Amino acid sequence: MTSSSSFNNLRASSQDEPSQRPEVSAFNTGNSSPLYYPLLESKNIEKRMMEAQSGSHTVRSHGFTVARTHMHDWFILILLVVMDGILNIIHPFYRYVGKDMMSDLKFPLKSNTVPVWAVPIYAVLLPMVIFLIFYFRRRDVYDLHHGVLGLLFSVLITAVITDAIKDAVGRPRPDFFWRCFPDGKDLYDKWGNVICHGSISTVREGHKSFPSGHTAWSFSGLGFLSLYLSGKIKAFDRGGHVAKLCIVFFPLLIASLVGISRVDDYWHHWQDVFAGGLIGLTIATFCYLQFFPPPYHSEGWGPYAYFRVLEESLVNGRVPDAANTRTTQLGVSQTELQQNDTRNTQLGVAQTEPQQYDRNFRGGASNGSATQQIVVDLEAGPGRS
Repeated sequence: MTSSSSFNNLRASSQDEPSQRPEVSAFNTGNSSPLYYPLLESKNIEKRMMEAQSGSHTVRSHGFTVARTHMHDWFILILLVVMDGILNIIHPFYRYVGKDMMSDLKFPLKSNTVPVWAVPIYAVLLPMVIFLIFYFRRRDVYDLHHGVLGLLFSVLITAVITDAIKDAVGRPRPDFFWRCFPDGKDLYDKWGNVICHGSISTVREGHKSFPSGHTAWSFSGLGFLSLYLSGKIKAFDRGGHVAKLCIVFFPLLIASLVGISRVDDYWHHWQDVFAGGLIGLTIATFCYLQFFPPPYHSEGWGPYAYFRVLEESLVNGRVPDAANTRTTQLGVSQTELQQNDTRNTQLGVAQTEPQQYDRNFRGGASNGSATQQIVVDLEAGPGRS
């Protein structure tokens, strides 16, 4: 009888004061489980980590170490530059071009709307300037170094792949007729193949239509920048700020307009532009994910190396008390903890109870489920198990 009354009293108290449960209390954010507030927890972690660690990894303090760690990567970049130079020197495959094919290759020979020299400016230098802006704001050499390294890998790998395919395919450009016969007088051999009497360099360039190099470079550089910005501005933080997508899509819009200009100038077929954009954006995505988490990740605002160094600094004993690792990582002051304890006391929650719940929740979903099951059993009372 005594046991039954005890359970009934406990059941009644739980019904009268539901706010005392730490797992459902909206005020107990200091000790509540991240299972109940995943988005809030993620934002608090990110904000306080950035505030606590801002300015601690500069070019002066860690620049040489970071560059030395990735020395082999910079060496590979030099090899990529040499390879791309060789691919631009060698002659492409001179594909058969018959008289019956000329009807699709007689478009006017025009100059480039987007000159070749402008491509590295907007696809490489512009993203680097934005990387520097974020560096001066946060003083994170890992973000700057990996942003530059990833961008260079993106554009150079894309360049090598694009130029290799150009030389292997040898597809004639839409204006090939006027490259081959600048005077308009066509000439063919006994097999019906063209006998060009135009400039050697102009004819050679006329066999490099597929894929579009302008488009591939644009999407590799500006696509990388788009991914970088989406992580920095937290475009996918589930906050519903659709305006952030305008910033993310703007570099891709510029790259798309460059691709359209290649068709308008009759330097490429639409298939060339589509393939170039696909190659550039794919390579940019792979290179970005080598150094940064996906933009939709809770830690997508920083490079992997930054979080790795931060974790190593915690493991190596820079935090005096292991129990305060989470507190130090978040940059939470002792005053904030005392304020949370005060709020918990005002709600009538014992100090040991939320700590026990917090440990259970942090230990895994299974522990949290077991705790919830105990509460349910206690509410059900004896004889209802």
